[in-house]
Amino acid sequence: RRMVNVKVDYVGFEIPDYFVVGYGLDFNGRYRELPAVYRIVRQ
Repeated sequence: RRMVNVKVDYVGFEIPDYFVVGYGLDFNGRYRELPAVYRIVRQ
């Protein structure tokens, strides 16, 4: 993973480095329609 310093003008929210889905974020075209942001946890 490449780390690059970028100047950001606006931040909506910050989350830890997790794989997340929902609220427009999808995984293989699924979960985009969820009403909130959720973390994917492997079992």
